Amino acid sequence: FCRLSVLFFSHCYFLSVSLSLTARKTCAPAEFACLNGQCVPGRWRCDGEPECPDGSDEAEESFCCRQCHCYHSGPLSGFPITRCSKQTCPPEKFDCGGSTNKCVSLSWRCDGEKDCENGADEEDCASACPTGEFTCANRKCLAAVYVCDGDNDCGDGSDELKCTSPLTCGPNHLRCNTSECVPLMWSCDGDPDCSDSSDEGLERCGGDGVPYLPNHRANCTAGEFRCANGECVRLTWKCDGDPDCKDKSDESDCPLLTCRPDEFQCGDGSCIHGTKQCNKVYDCPDHSDESGCVNATKCEGPQKFLCKNGECIDSSKVCDSVKDCKDRSDEPKKECGLNECMINNGGCSHVCMDRPIGFECQCPTGYRLLDKKTCGDIDECENPDACSQICINYKGDFKCECYEGYEMDPVTETCKAEGKSPYLLFTNRHEIRRIDLVKRDYIQVVSTQKNAVALDLDVANNRVFWCDRFHRKIYSAFIHEASDPSQQVPLVDSSLQTPVGLALDWLQHNLYWTDSGDKSISVASVDGTKRRVLINTDLGEPRAIALDPHHGFMYWSDWGTRARIEKAGMNGVDRQVLVADNIEWPNGITLDIANRRLYWVDSKLHLIASVDLNGAHRRTHMSSAERLGHPYALAVFEDRIYWTDRDRAAVFMVNRLTGRDISTLAENLNDPHDIVVFHQLRQPQGPDSCNLGSVANGGCEYLCLKAPQITEHSPKYTCACPDGQELGPDMRGCFYCTLPFLSAAPRNNTTQATSPLAGFTPGTRGTAAEDASTPPGGVSHADTTPHLTTVPSDAPEPLTPLSTLKPVTSQESKALVPIIATVVFGLVCTGVYLVWRNWRHNSTKSMNFDNPVYRKTTGEGEEDEIHIGRTDGVGHHTHHHPYPQGVSMGVMGAGGGTCPQFIALPLGGSMPDPGTHWYTEQPMLTSAK
Repeated sequence: FCRLSVLFFSHCYFLSVSLSLTARKTCAPAEFACLNGQCVPGRWRCDGEPECPDGSDEAEESFCCRQCHCYHSGPLSGFPITRCSKQTCPPEKFDCGGSTNKCVSLSWRCDGEKDCENGADEEDCASACPTGEFTCANRKCLAAVYVCDGDNDCGDGSDELKCTSPLTCGPNHLRCNTSECVPLMWSCDGDPDCSDSSDEGLERCGGDGVPYLPNHRANCTAGEFRCANGECVRLTWKCDGDPDCKDKSDESDCPLLTCRPDEFQCGDGSCIHGTKQCNKVYDCPDHSDESGCVNATKCEGPQKFLCKNGECIDSSKVCDSVKDCKDRSDEPKKECGLNECMINNGGCSHVCMDRPIGFECQCPTGYRLLDKKTCGDIDECENPDACSQICINYKGDFKCECYEGYEMDPVTETCKAEGKSPYLLFTNRHEIRRIDLVKRDYIQVVSTQKNAVALDLDVANNRVFWCDRFHRKIYSAFIHEASDPSQQVPLVDSSLQTPVGLALDWLQHNLYWTDSGDKSISVASVDGTKRRVLINTDLGEPRAIALDPHHGFMYWSDWGTRARIEKAGMNGVDRQVLVADNIEWPNGITLDIANRRLYWVDSKLHLIASVDLNGAHRRTHMSSAERLGHPYALAVFEDRIYWTDRDRAAVFMVNRLTGRDISTLAENLNDPHDIVVFHQLRQPQGPDSCNLGSVANGGCEYLCLKAPQITEHSPKYTCACPDGQELGPDMRGCFYCTLPFLSAAPRNNTTQATSPLAGFTPGTRGTAAEDASTPPGGVSHADTTPHLTTVPSDAPEPLTPLSTLKPVTSQESKALVPIIATVVFGLVCTGVYLVWRNWRHNSTKSMNFDNPVYRKTTGEGEEDEIHIGRTDGVGHHTHHHPYPQGVSMGVMGAGGGTCPQFIALPLGGSMPDPGTHWYTEQPMLTSAK
């Protein structure tokens, strides 16, 4: 019997091995072959999650001969067994120990979250705060400067409990009526710094006592409402039930809206007809007409039975010899007691469940019914919340993975960043504060600011950049030195009106900002010495700005009359609208670089939403007027969204996948604005496109800007000049545009005439005769580049003195008659010629460029033809421009001439492909209808 048993087990084993080897032949070298023949990635082997249906990728001291239906546990002497041995954790990992056999990132040790299933990573953790910090009752660490300052910074009030004496202010500070201390120099400057505005009161400052407000304007436009405090908001927001003015004056003196008995009142007070409620169409602006709707007519599930007449009864009443349906359809004689699943499994592909009447096909986990009988695989990855980062679908199931630099948390199954602990930086009007997201340390980074609003970071160099809207300057400092005012360097301190958004290109080292005062988006070198306006047209109220330096795009929000979120290349080209529907007051925006999504907050609609970087796959993560009072800015990291709220004067956090787990990180603040996350994964490293070769700054005389990477042939960067100057012929140098007068020289042939600037190529010499060689085809250079003569504006023609003029005699006047007649006759002929030429021009339409040439000719009785080509015969044209020279309007120079604008140069990359994007060289093609 033992010998037979050994032979039986041997047969099973060799059969399983042979089947396994057969399966492995069909799997790639980097894949693991399951015992059932399925292939899974080799990195999934022994990862703690069975991906093989038979669990063979996680098999330990057991094997199963499924083909022989025999099972064996424990080692079988004499036979090799595939096992998942206990893994050894590397030095940068923490060993959870026990039977979990898990390794987690060492940086997760004592971070307040249990990452090991047994909680070993949070055991024996010291809870003391660093020296010099205050330990709150809730174990939160707080900077000493926030203790006994009148604000509940701990959240539990413990930092204000043992304050025996009232707060005293220094000799250079003013004590507000609310016991706050502000610098004395801020008093009576028109900008209230005390929360009760007592530093600008009449008794101290005199005058009209009207405080300064950032949005205060002398006059609001016709489409705006002027708040009592001087702010301007949209006129359509007046009396809409949602206060938009900071003093809520837009909702005062509003008529009480009442709806008729047959109408439904929306959340904003408006009325719609009662039949529009719960019709699966959003008729109210706040969507309140579709909230709380329940379809009570559903009759689904195994506990319900739908009669043929539409009645719904409990399934337990079916085939009980009692007629419960009025049409008696619950008691059919032929079907009661019949098990259809006994015959060919009811025709079901997987599971057949018999019912009192009929049967039902069901599917195992990971599958769904494609029709009433056939099961198909569910693509769980279609759900954007299925995984934290990467979702891989396979037959019957799916698996989540993380990008490089992140690691899967074995407990929460979400991706967590490796390395140092992330922390938040946010502006709080007069200061910039920091919150450690792991240890919850709460300290002050920058102090004594007048009105800090916008903020960004240089993680690699440990620098912080911020805008002060009151002083109209952009500053920078190393984070560890930022508390010292002498180390706060002003980078841009002129020509700023209302800077409200700031973003750093951490690869090419340029600084971008939005200015709602002059309606512009500008860029400057990181040291502030070189700057240029990129966009200043069709902007209403530009607010936040975000950059993607790896792909060369910038994104910004605009809450003007036509609220929208836009996108353009970081050199200002390829502008396009991303979001324009269902958007009212887009304030802060931020990019999730890892998942390639853009997030924004809408202060009017009270929501947090996102789209992909092409404007598609829109999703609302959170929508609540109660939770989102006036959200201003936001940041995204890992699976969390962080935002500031000006109405609630606090910083909050929420899970971006579920919209739940809302928590308060800081409260009782003084008008918080911008917020960013500091972590090396927020700014992934990459090449500096402007310094790839041996030439510094890409050979640009002034600014070198990253170009949008639309195709693989897109230029890596382009050069830019300061305002008032344009790129020269080499597309690198800059020059002032002074072309006051241009005159065309006579031509030697009768080719079609063009305007003086149509064929002008900057960089060619002023005399075409020097290059007068005629190329093949009989077209001379003079046909493509006209002879130009420049007349200096400072060389006027000499005037004849009046004293030298002699009176005209009668004989001379008689001699002038034929001359005058000839001139008149010539003018008449010229007029006739111009009329004829105009008629011919209307029947023949042409547009001529040096490169490319586009011509459309319309003839009687002939179909239209379009010819697009490149003038290959022009010998002097040696520069290839990735953007057409006529792609934008010229600027007027000092002499009144028109200066052609050069905006791009294909530097740092291969020759542009003629068939790619609109700004790469035009394709040579001829097409006829």
